Amino acid sequence: MGSKEEIKIDDDFILIRFQNDTEEVSTFQRSVPLGLIQFHFGLKGSADYIFNQGNYILNLKEEKALLFYNPEKELPLNVEIAPKSWLISILVSIKKFHGLFTTDAEHIPFLSQENKDKKYYNESDVSPSMAIVLNQMFHYNLNPSIKNLYYKGKGYELLSLFFNRNEDPNAEQCPFLVDEENVLKIKKAKEIIIANMAEPPSLQELADQVGLTLKKLKMGFKQIYGDTVYAFLFDYKMEHARQLLDTGSFNVNEVGLKIGYSTGSHFIAAFKKKFGTTPKKYLMSLNISS
Repeated sequence: MGSKEEIKIDDDFILIRFQNDTEEVSTFQRSVPLGLIQFHFGLKGSADYIFNQGNYILNLKEEKALLFYNPEKELPLNVEIAPKSWLISILVSIKKFHGLFTTDAEHIPFLSQENKDKKYYNESDVSPSMAIVLNQMFHYNLNPSIKNLYYKGKGYELLSLFFNRNEDPNAEQCPFLVDEENVLKIKKAKEIIIANMAEPPSLQELADQVGLTLKKLKMGFKQIYGDTVYAFLFDYKMEHARQLLDTGSFNVNEVGLKIGYSTGSHFIAAFKKKFGTTPKKYLMSLNISS
């Protein structure tokens, strides 16, 4: 099973985050009331949206976005998420959505007078700016108390970028990230540090490997993943350690070695810093709850 998180952003505004890191297809079904617009964004992997008992299937590919709207018929979610796939879905009422564009909705095709009572379908590319926001949604590492506020902002930001027809809004604050090639280099840097988490390269070595300057690597990584390279790696290592402990197959020292801690005391201190408890106490809590 992959993980699914449903977050209520606002009245009639739901965000669903799918993260299938398994080797199996993950399925999800959910009713969707009449009058809701559906946005589906593929960050990586793919998914199939199934309609009419399997008679009609729409495929969402990596870095593509789908929009569904049918004012006359409910379109329940029935999605098969491929292995190693990450998606974000937004469900928002037409009434709420129309309120966002009260003064200027000419460039939103399904909000035009002639289309307001018609069903609408659209497939488009995920822009580099949208990819940054989607990545940030999957690498949330702020205080849990502001999680909903964070996702609310990111949900609205994603919709504004989806309908943006002007120059890329990141152009002024971060020109090099508009270039798709640079975004791919940052993603490659993330893959390298994860693959070598026990002995990660230095920042300069990492920059050299992906073909960026040190400054652009640090700035771009923070922009896309919301944290510095090593802070991101620390969170990833701790989460990986927790998952290894969950399996019950490794003791504390073995887990520490697997993620790059040569001494148990350093691993214990790091784990406690992240989760507020020691690995041993965490293991004991697993045994109690099982």
